[in-house]
Amino acid sequence: MGRYTFRLPDIGEGIAEAEIVAWHVKVGDMVEEDGRLADMMTDKATVEMESPVAGRVIEVAGEAGDVIAIGSPLVVIEVEGLGNEAEGASGPRADVVIEQIEVETPDAGDVDRAAAVAANVEATSLRPEPVDLAQPAASPAVDADVVSHDPVAARAKVTASPAVRKRAADLGIDLSDVRSAEDGRIRHSDLDAFIAYGASGGFQPAARRGKDEQVRVIGLRRRIAENMAASKRHIPHFAYVEEYDVTALEETRAQLNEGRGDRPKLTMLPFLIAAICKLIPKYPMLNAHYDDEAGVVTRCGSVHLGVATQTPAGLMVPVIRDAQDRNLWQLAAEISRLAGVARDGTAKSVELSGSTITVTSLGPMGGVATTPVINRPEVAIIGPNRIVERPMFARDNSGVERVERRKLMNISMSCDHRVVDGWDAASFAQDLKKLIEAPALILAG
Repeated sequence: MGRYTFRLPDIGEGIAEAEIVAWHVKVGDMVEEDGRLADMMTDKATVEMESPVAGRVIEVAGEAGDVIAIGSPLVVIEVEGLGNEAEGASGPRADVVIEQIEVETPDAGDVDRAAAVAANVEATSLRPEPVDLAQPAASPAVDADVVSHDPVAARAKVTASPAVRKRAADLGIDLSDVRSAEDGRIRHSDLDAFIAYGASGGFQPAARRGKDEQVRVIGLRRRIAENMAASKRHIPHFAYVEEYDVTALEETRAQLNEGRGDRPKLTMLPFLIAAICKLIPKYPMLNAHYDDEAGVVTRCGSVHLGVATQTPAGLMVPVIRDAQDRNLWQLAAEISRLAGVARDGTAKSVELSGSTITVTSLGPMGGVATTPVINRPEVAIIGPNRIVERPMFARDNSGVERVERRKLMNISMSCDHRVVDGWDAASFAQDLKKLIEAPALILAG
Protein backbone atom coordinates (compact mmCIF):
# COMPACT_ATOMS: atom_id res chain seq x y z
CA MET A 1 0.00 0.00 0.00
CA GLY A 2 1.16 3.54 -0.69
CA ARG A 3 0.24 7.05 0.33
CA TYR A 4 -1.16 9.69 -2.00
CA THR A 5 -0.98 13.28 -0.77
CA PHE A 6 -3.57 15.50 -2.40
CA ARG A 7 -2.46 19.12 -2.21
CA LEU A 8 -4.81 22.09 -2.54
CA PRO A 9 -4.52 23.12 -6.20
CA ASP A 10 -4.42 26.62 -7.63
CA ILE A 11 -8.09 27.22 -8.37
CA GLY A 12 -7.16 29.76 -11.00
CA GLU A 13 -8.25 32.99 -9.31
CA GLY A 14 -4.82 34.21 -8.25
CA ILE A 15 -5.52 33.36 -4.62
CA ALA A 16 -2.97 32.27 -2.04
CA GLU A 17 -5.27 30.36 0.29
CA ALA A 18 -8.77 28.96 0.69
CA GLU A 19 -11.02 28.15 3.62
CA ILE A 20 -12.38 24.70 4.41
CA VAL A 21 -16.15 25.12 4.42
CA ALA A 22 -17.23 21.48 4.76
CA TRP A 23 -15.74 18.01 4.70
CA HIS A 24 -17.41 15.20 2.77
CA VAL A 25 -15.01 12.56 4.11
CA LYS A 26 -13.36 11.72 7.40
CA VAL A 27 -10.39 9.61 8.44
CA GLY A 28 -11.12 5.97 7.72
CA ASP A 29 -13.61 6.60 4.90
CA MET A 30 -13.18 4.96 1.51
CA VAL A 31 -13.27 7.40 -1.39
CA GLU A 32 -13.70 6.70 -5.08
CA GLU A 33 -11.81 8.42 -7.84
CA ASP A 34 -13.52 11.78 -8.54
CA GLY A 35 -15.35 11.41 -5.22
CA ARG A 36 -16.13 14.52 -3.17
CA LEU A 37 -13.50 15.44 -0.58
CA ALA A 38 -14.24 18.96 0.69
CA ASP A 39 -15.80 22.31 -0.20
CA MET A 40 -13.26 25.15 -0.27
CA MET A 41 -14.19 28.83 -0.31
CA THR A 42 -12.17 31.50 -2.04
CA ASP A 43 -12.98 35.20 -1.80
CA LYS A 44 -16.59 34.64 -2.91
CA ALA A 45 -17.09 31.31 -4.64
CA THR A 46 -17.22 27.83 -3.13
CA VAL A 47 -15.25 25.19 -5.05
CA GLU A 48 -15.73 21.44 -4.62
CA MET A 49 -12.53 19.39 -4.33
CA GLU A 50 -12.60 15.90 -5.87
CA SER A 51 -10.25 13.00 -5.26
CA PRO A 52 -7.86 12.13 -8.11
CA VAL A 53 -7.45 8.58 -6.78
CA ALA A 54 -9.41 5.87 -5.02
CA GLY A 55 -8.44 4.66 -1.56
CA ARG A 56 -8.86 5.11 2.16
CA VAL A 57 -8.58 8.52 3.81
CA ILE A 58 -5.88 8.45 6.50
CA GLU A 59 -5.27 12.18 7.12
CA VAL A 60 -7.22 15.43 6.64
CA ALA A 61 -5.91 18.96 6.99
CA GLY A 62 -7.85 20.66 9.75
CA GLU A 63 -11.50 21.34 10.43
CA ALA A 64 -14.20 23.43 8.81
CA GLY A 65 -13.20 27.06 9.18
CA ASP A 66 -9.46 26.47 8.86
CA VAL A 67 -7.58 28.28 6.10
CA ILE A 68 -5.24 26.23 3.91
CA ALA A 69 -2.50 27.67 1.67
CA ILE A 70 -2.40 26.74 -2.00
CA GLY A 71 -0.07 23.77 -2.42
CA SER A 72 -0.48 22.55 1.15
CA PRO A 73 -1.58 18.94 1.83
CA LEU A 74 -5.36 18.73 2.05
CA VAL A 75 -5.97 14.97 2.22
CA VAL A 76 -3.70 11.94 2.48
CA ILE A 77 -5.15 8.77 0.94
CA GLU A 78 -3.89 5.21 1.28
CA VAL A 79 -3.86 3.68 -2.21
CA GLU A 80 -2.86 0.51 -3.97
CA GLY A 81 0.72 0.74 -5.19
CA LEU A 82 3.31 3.36 -4.32
CA GLY A 83 1.13 6.47 -4.44
CA ASN A 84 3.00 9.75 -4.99
CA GLU A 85 5.84 9.39 -2.53
CA ALA A 86 7.74 12.13 -4.30
CA GLU A 87 5.47 14.64 -2.58
CA GLY A 88 6.53 13.32 0.80
CA ALA A 89 4.29 11.95 3.45
CA SER A 90 4.41 12.03 7.20
CA GLY A 91 3.96 8.99 9.36
CA PRO A 92 5.50 5.51 9.27
CA ARG A 93 6.27 3.86 5.95
CA ALA A 94 5.87 0.25 5.00
CA ASP A 95 9.59 -0.27 4.43
CA VAL A 96 10.68 0.95 7.87
CA VAL A 97 12.40 -1.81 9.87
CA ILE A 98 11.15 -1.94 13.44
CA GLU A 99 13.96 -2.60 15.89
CA GLN A 100 13.44 -5.72 17.93
CA ILE A 101 13.99 -5.33 21.66
CA GLU A 102 15.08 -8.38 23.67
CA VAL A 103 13.18 -8.78 26.91
CA GLU A 104 14.99 -10.63 29.71
CA THR A 105 12.95 -13.58 30.89
CA PRO A 106 13.03 -14.14 34.69
CA ASP A 107 14.18 -17.54 35.93
CA ALA A 108 11.99 -19.91 37.91
CA GLY A 109 13.30 -18.72 41.30
CA ASP A 110 12.40 -15.14 40.58
CA VAL A 111 8.92 -16.18 39.50
CA ASP A 112 8.36 -18.12 42.76
CA ARG A 113 9.51 -15.20 44.90
CA ALA A 114 7.27 -12.76 43.01
CA ALA A 115 4.27 -15.02 43.42
CA ALA A 116 4.86 -15.29 47.16
CA VAL A 117 5.04 -11.51 47.54
CA ALA A 118 1.84 -11.02 45.55
CA ALA A 119 -0.02 -13.59 47.64
CA ASN A 120 1.10 -11.88 50.86
CA VAL A 121 -0.09 -8.46 49.60
CA GLU A 122 -3.47 -9.87 48.56
CA ALA A 123 -3.99 -11.52 51.95
CA THR A 124 -3.13 -8.29 53.75
CA SER A 125 -5.56 -6.25 51.64
CA LEU A 126 -8.39 -8.65 52.45
CA ARG A 127 -7.80 -8.60 56.22
CA PRO A 128 -10.36 -6.26 57.91
CA GLU A 129 -9.07 -3.23 59.80
CA PRO A 130 -9.83 -3.09 63.57
CA VAL A 131 -12.75 -0.76 64.39
CA ASP A 132 -12.83 1.46 67.50
CA LEU A 133 -16.48 1.38 68.62
CA ALA A 134 -15.91 4.32 70.94
CA GLN A 135 -15.37 6.67 67.99
CA PRO A 136 -18.32 7.68 65.79
CA ALA A 137 -18.17 6.55 62.22
CA ALA A 138 -16.85 9.20 59.83
CA SER A 139 -19.43 10.66 57.48
CA PRO A 140 -18.62 10.53 53.81
CA ALA A 141 -17.36 13.79 52.38
CA VAL A 142 -19.99 15.86 50.62
CA ASP A 143 -19.23 18.23 47.79
CA ALA A 144 -20.37 21.65 49.00
CA ASP A 145 -20.97 22.86 45.45
CA VAL A 146 -23.38 20.03 44.79
CA VAL A 147 -25.42 20.92 47.85
CA SER A 148 -25.41 24.65 47.23
CA HIS A 149 -26.52 24.25 43.60
CA ASP A 150 -29.11 21.56 44.15
CA PRO A 151 -32.44 23.05 42.96
CA VAL A 152 -34.39 20.87 45.39
CA ALA A 153 -32.34 22.16 48.30
CA ALA A 154 -32.75 25.73 47.04
CA ARG A 155 -36.53 25.39 47.00
CA ALA A 156 -36.47 23.90 50.51
CA LYS A 157 -34.75 27.03 51.80
CA VAL A 158 -37.64 29.25 50.66
CA THR A 159 -39.73 30.39 53.63
CA ALA A 160 -43.47 30.24 52.95
CA SER A 161 -46.63 28.94 54.56
CA PRO A 162 -48.18 25.66 53.38
CA ALA A 163 -51.05 27.58 51.80
CA VAL A 164 -48.64 29.73 49.78
CA ARG A 165 -46.65 26.65 48.74
CA LYS A 166 -49.82 24.88 47.59
CA ARG A 167 -51.00 27.89 45.61
CA ALA A 168 -47.59 28.23 43.94
CA ALA A 169 -47.60 24.52 43.07
CA ASP A 170 -51.08 24.78 41.56
CA LEU A 171 -49.94 27.70 39.43
CA GLY A 172 -46.69 26.01 38.40
CA ILE A 173 -44.56 28.69 40.07
CA ASP A 174 -41.14 27.88 41.49
CA LEU A 175 -41.01 29.78 44.81
CA SER A 176 -37.25 30.21 44.45
CA ASP A 177 -38.04 32.60 41.54
CA VAL A 178 -40.33 34.77 43.72
CA ARG A 179 -38.90 37.65 45.74
CA SER A 180 -40.20 38.66 49.14
CA ALA A 181 -41.19 42.28 49.66
CA GLU A 182 -40.53 42.24 53.41
CA ASP A 183 -38.55 39.84 55.60
CA GLY A 184 -37.68 37.05 53.16
CA ARG A 185 -40.90 35.10 53.75
CA ILE A 186 -43.00 34.57 50.61
CA ARG A 187 -46.61 35.68 51.07
CA HIS A 188 -49.70 35.68 48.87
CA SER A 189 -49.05 39.33 48.02
CA ASP A 190 -45.61 38.38 46.68
CA LEU A 191 -47.22 35.72 44.49
CA ASP A 192 -49.74 38.28 43.24
CA ALA A 193 -46.93 40.69 42.32
CA PHE A 194 -45.01 37.91 40.59
CA ILE A 195 -48.07 36.90 38.55
CA ALA A 196 -48.83 40.50 37.56
CA TYR A 197 -45.23 41.08 36.50
CA GLY A 198 -44.73 37.74 34.80
CA ALA A 199 -47.66 37.77 32.37
CA SER A 200 -50.59 39.80 31.19
CA GLY A 201 -53.97 38.18 31.48
CA GLY A 202 -52.71 35.27 33.60
CA PHE A 203 -49.48 33.64 34.62
CA GLN A 204 -47.50 31.64 32.12
CA PRO A 205 -44.51 29.66 33.36
CA ALA A 206 -41.18 30.96 32.16
CA ALA A 207 -39.70 29.23 29.15
CA ARG A 208 -37.18 26.53 29.94
CA ARG A 209 -33.67 27.91 29.73
CA GLY A 210 -31.61 26.49 26.90
CA LYS A 211 -27.90 25.81 26.90
CA ASP A 212 -25.43 28.31 25.51
CA GLU A 213 -24.22 27.26 22.08
CA GLN A 214 -21.06 28.39 20.35
CA VAL A 215 -21.21 28.46 16.56
CA ARG A 216 -18.04 29.02 14.53
CA VAL A 217 -18.30 31.81 12.01
CA ILE A 218 -16.94 30.14 8.89
CA GLY A 219 -17.38 30.07 5.14
CA LEU A 220 -19.74 32.56 3.56
CA ARG A 221 -20.89 33.85 6.96
CA ARG A 222 -17.29 34.82 7.81
CA ARG A 223 -16.86 36.51 4.41
CA ILE A 224 -20.04 38.50 5.00
CA ALA A 225 -18.85 39.53 8.46
CA GLU A 226 -15.44 40.63 7.17
CA ASN A 227 -16.87 42.54 4.20
CA MET A 228 -19.55 44.30 6.23
CA ALA A 229 -17.07 45.26 8.95
CA ALA A 230 -14.64 46.62 6.36
CA SER A 231 -17.42 48.57 4.65
CA LYS A 232 -18.61 50.23 7.86
CA ARG A 233 -15.04 50.83 9.01
CA HIS A 234 -13.84 52.51 5.81
CA ILE A 235 -16.95 54.11 4.30
CA PRO A 236 -18.75 57.13 5.82
CA HIS A 237 -22.32 56.11 4.98
CA PHE A 238 -25.23 58.47 4.66
CA ALA A 239 -28.82 57.46 3.92
CA TYR A 240 -31.57 59.08 1.90
CA VAL A 241 -35.19 57.83 1.84
CA GLU A 242 -37.95 59.01 -0.48
CA GLU A 243 -41.60 57.97 -0.86
CA TYR A 244 -42.78 56.79 -4.28
CA ASP A 245 -46.31 56.34 -5.61
CA VAL A 246 -46.14 52.98 -7.44
CA THR A 247 -49.85 52.70 -8.28
CA ALA A 248 -49.32 53.22 -12.01
CA LEU A 249 -46.26 50.99 -12.07
CA GLU A 250 -48.14 48.14 -10.40
CA GLU A 251 -50.96 48.51 -12.94
CA THR A 252 -48.44 48.42 -15.81
CA ARG A 253 -46.72 45.40 -14.30
CA ALA A 254 -50.03 43.53 -13.98
CA GLN A 255 -50.93 44.28 -17.60
CA LEU A 256 -47.57 43.05 -18.89
CA ASN A 257 -47.76 39.89 -16.82
CA GLU A 258 -51.19 39.04 -18.25
CA GLY A 259 -49.73 38.55 -21.71
CA ARG A 260 -46.24 37.32 -20.78
CA GLY A 261 -46.71 33.82 -22.19
CA ASP A 262 -43.69 31.66 -21.29
CA ARG A 263 -41.61 34.66 -20.28
CA PRO A 264 -40.70 35.11 -16.59
CA LYS A 265 -43.07 36.97 -14.33
CA LEU A 266 -42.19 40.62 -13.85
CA THR A 267 -41.63 41.84 -10.31
CA MET A 268 -40.82 45.34 -9.13
CA LEU A 269 -37.06 44.78 -9.47
CA PRO A 270 -36.75 44.80 -13.31
CA PHE A 271 -38.56 48.17 -13.43
CA LEU A 272 -36.34 49.61 -10.71
CA ILE A 273 -33.15 48.32 -12.34
CA ALA A 274 -34.20 49.64 -15.75
CA ALA A 275 -34.91 53.05 -14.21
CA ILE A 276 -31.54 53.09 -12.44
CA CYS A 277 -29.72 52.21 -15.66
CA LYS A 278 -31.57 55.01 -17.47
CA LEU A 279 -30.33 57.58 -14.90
CA ILE A 280 -26.74 56.41 -14.47
CA PRO A 281 -25.36 58.42 -17.44
CA LYS A 282 -26.62 61.56 -15.68
CA TYR A 283 -25.23 60.47 -12.29
CA PRO A 284 -22.00 58.58 -13.08
CA MET A 285 -20.62 59.10 -9.57
CA LEU A 286 -23.16 56.56 -8.26
CA ASN A 287 -21.94 53.78 -10.58
CA ALA A 288 -18.36 53.82 -9.38
CA HIS A 289 -15.61 52.14 -7.37
CA TYR A 290 -13.49 54.01 -4.84
CA ASP A 291 -9.96 52.81 -4.12
CA ASP A 292 -9.34 54.57 -0.82
CA GLU A 293 -5.72 53.41 -0.61
CA ALA A 294 -4.83 54.87 -4.01
CA GLY A 295 -7.26 57.77 -3.67
CA VAL A 296 -8.84 57.03 -7.06
CA VAL A 297 -12.51 56.96 -8.06
CA THR A 298 -13.32 54.85 -11.14
CA ARG A 299 -16.57 55.81 -12.81
CA CYS A 300 -17.66 52.61 -14.52
CA GLY A 301 -18.85 52.78 -18.12
CA SER A 302 -21.18 49.76 -17.83
CA VAL A 303 -23.77 48.99 -15.19
CA HIS A 304 -22.88 45.64 -13.67
CA LEU A 305 -25.70 45.56 -11.19
CA GLY A 306 -25.48 43.40 -8.07
CA VAL A 307 -28.69 41.92 -6.70
CA ALA A 308 -28.40 41.02 -3.01
CA THR A 309 -29.87 37.53 -2.64
CA GLN A 310 -30.64 35.60 0.54
CA THR A 311 -29.40 31.99 0.39
CA PRO A 312 -29.33 29.17 2.95
CA ALA A 313 -25.65 29.95 3.53
CA GLY A 314 -26.13 33.71 3.88
CA LEU A 315 -26.33 36.85 1.77
CA MET A 316 -24.76 36.68 -1.70
CA VAL A 317 -24.60 39.31 -4.46
CA PRO A 318 -24.83 37.80 -7.97
CA VAL A 319 -24.20 40.30 -10.75
CA ILE A 320 -26.27 41.20 -13.83
CA ARG A 321 -23.64 42.02 -16.45
CA ASP A 322 -24.34 45.04 -18.69
CA ALA A 323 -27.76 45.60 -17.16
CA GLN A 324 -28.15 48.77 -19.24
CA ASP A 325 -28.43 46.65 -22.42
CA ARG A 326 -31.29 44.41 -21.18
CA ASN A 327 -35.05 44.94 -21.41
CA LEU A 328 -37.53 44.17 -18.65
CA TRP A 329 -38.01 40.53 -19.64
CA GLN A 330 -34.28 39.90 -19.97
CA LEU A 331 -33.67 41.48 -16.58
CA ALA A 332 -36.38 39.32 -15.00
CA ALA A 333 -34.92 36.16 -16.55
CA GLU A 334 -31.40 36.98 -15.39
CA ILE A 335 -32.56 37.85 -11.87
CA SER A 336 -34.32 34.49 -11.64
CA ARG A 337 -31.35 32.56 -13.02
CA LEU A 338 -28.78 34.22 -10.78
CA ALA A 339 -30.95 33.78 -7.69
CA GLY A 340 -31.24 30.07 -8.51
CA VAL A 341 -27.51 29.40 -8.91
CA ALA A 342 -26.75 31.47 -5.80
CA ARG A 343 -29.20 29.50 -3.67
CA ASP A 344 -28.14 26.05 -4.88
CA GLY A 345 -24.43 26.85 -4.54
CA THR A 346 -23.50 26.52 -8.23
CA ALA A 347 -22.78 30.19 -8.91
CA LYS A 348 -19.39 30.82 -10.53
CA SER A 349 -16.91 33.36 -9.23
CA VAL A 350 -17.47 35.64 -12.23
CA GLU A 351 -21.19 35.70 -11.40
CA LEU A 352 -20.47 36.87 -7.85
CA SER A 353 -17.94 39.63 -8.44
CA GLY A 354 -17.42 42.87 -10.33
CA SER A 355 -20.65 44.70 -9.47
CA THR A 356 -20.63 48.50 -9.82
CA ILE A 357 -23.84 49.31 -7.91
CA THR A 358 -26.15 47.07 -5.87
CA VAL A 359 -29.88 46.74 -5.32
CA THR A 360 -31.09 45.00 -2.16
CA SER A 361 -34.71 44.09 -1.50
CA LEU A 362 -36.49 42.19 1.26
CA GLY A 363 -39.68 41.99 -0.78
CA PRO A 364 -42.88 42.07 1.31
CA MET A 365 -40.74 42.14 4.49
CA GLY A 366 -38.97 45.29 3.34
CA GLY A 367 -40.17 47.40 6.24
CA VAL A 368 -40.86 51.12 6.17
CA ALA A 369 -37.26 52.14 5.50
CA THR A 370 -33.83 50.52 5.53
CA THR A 371 -30.24 51.72 5.73
CA PRO A 372 -28.36 49.10 3.70
CA VAL A 373 -24.59 48.67 3.97
CA ILE A 374 -22.61 49.55 0.83
CA ASN A 375 -21.00 46.66 -1.04
CA ARG A 376 -17.40 47.86 -1.00
CA PRO A 377 -15.67 49.13 -3.19
CA GLU A 378 -18.95 50.42 -4.64
CA VAL A 379 -20.21 53.81 -3.49
CA ALA A 380 -24.00 53.34 -3.52
CA ILE A 381 -26.66 50.76 -2.74
CA ILE A 382 -30.42 51.12 -3.35
CA GLY A 383 -33.14 49.32 -1.39
CA PRO A 384 -36.86 49.27 -2.23
CA ASN A 385 -39.10 48.70 0.77
CA ARG A 386 -42.57 47.27 1.35
CA ILE A 387 -45.52 48.46 -0.77
CA VAL A 388 -48.44 49.68 1.33
CA GLU A 389 -51.85 51.11 0.48
CA ARG A 390 -52.77 54.48 1.99
CA PRO A 391 -55.43 57.13 1.43
CA MET A 392 -53.96 60.10 -0.42
CA PHE A 393 -55.37 63.49 -1.38
CA ALA A 394 -55.67 64.07 -5.12
CA ARG A 395 -56.95 66.97 -7.25
CA ASP A 396 -58.81 66.44 -10.54
CA ASN A 397 -58.61 68.68 -13.61
CA SER A 398 -61.35 70.95 -12.28
CA GLY A 399 -59.42 71.53 -9.07
CA VAL A 400 -61.69 69.47 -6.85
CA GLU A 401 -59.89 67.53 -4.12
CA ARG A 402 -60.73 63.93 -3.35
CA VAL A 403 -59.26 61.03 -1.40
CA GLU A 404 -57.91 58.06 -3.35
CA ARG A 405 -56.41 54.69 -2.43
CA ARG A 406 -52.81 54.67 -3.62
CA LYS A 407 -49.93 52.18 -3.46
CA LEU A 408 -46.87 53.74 -1.89
CA MET A 409 -43.33 52.51 -1.38
CA ASN A 410 -40.23 54.01 0.18
CA ILE A 411 -36.90 53.59 -1.59
CA SER A 412 -33.77 53.87 0.55
CA MET A 413 -30.27 54.78 -0.61
CA SER A 414 -26.97 54.52 1.19
CA CYS A 415 -24.06 56.41 -0.34
CA ASP A 416 -20.35 56.89 0.29
CA HIS A 417 -20.07 60.51 1.41
CA ARG A 418 -16.46 60.69 0.21
CA VAL A 419 -17.67 60.34 -3.37
CA VAL A 420 -21.39 61.18 -3.44
CA ASP A 421 -22.73 64.49 -2.11
CA GLY A 422 -26.11 64.69 -0.43
CA TRP A 423 -27.41 66.98 -3.19
CA ASP A 424 -26.48 64.42 -5.85
CA ALA A 425 -28.19 61.59 -3.97
CA ALA A 426 -31.34 63.67 -3.47
CA SER A 427 -31.38 64.73 -7.12
CA PHE A 428 -31.00 61.12 -8.26
CA ALA A 429 -33.84 60.04 -5.96
CA GLN A 430 -36.15 62.75 -7.32
CA ASP A 431 -35.39 61.83 -10.95
CA LEU A 432 -35.93 58.18 -10.07
CA LYS A 433 -39.28 59.18 -8.58
CA LYS A 434 -40.36 60.69 -11.89
CA LEU A 435 -39.58 57.45 -13.74
CA ILE A 436 -41.15 55.14 -11.16
CA GLU A 437 -44.36 57.17 -10.96
CA ALA A 438 -44.65 57.37 -14.78
CA PRO A 439 -43.52 53.89 -15.90
CA ALA A 440 -44.07 54.71 -19.58
CA LEU A 441 -40.88 56.81 -19.32
CA ILE A 442 -38.96 53.69 -18.27
CA LEU A 443 -40.18 51.82 -21.34
CA ALA A 444 -39.49 54.74 -23.70
CA GLY A 445 -36.27 54.45 -25.66
